[in-house]
Amino acid sequence: MPTLRIEHPITDYETWRRTFNSFATARDRAGVQQHRILCPVDDQRYVTVDLDFATVAAAQQFLVFLRTTVWSNPDRAPALAGTPQTRILTSPDSDR
Repeated sequence: MPTLRIEHPITDYETWRRTFNSFATARDRAGVQQHRILCPVDDQRYVTVDLDFATVAAAQQFLVFLRTTVWSNPDRAPALAGTPQTRILTSPDSDR
């Protein structure tokens, strides 16, 4: 199962979480099957988000949406404090 991993600093978790929640329908339409939100124990102003997809193509397509529609507009990403770092990950054992 491909995972889109997103990491970035934030200004405020509550603002960030409300914004994240407001994109639930977009995640559903894009085929996000599951998500996980993690913060470092020593830095509550940094988030890591894992979004699981059925295909790499779906993860790539959602990443384009995030870059062009969400992160490019400060009104749509009010708590974003830096450039998100992203990777699409798969298990090396998934084809075995």
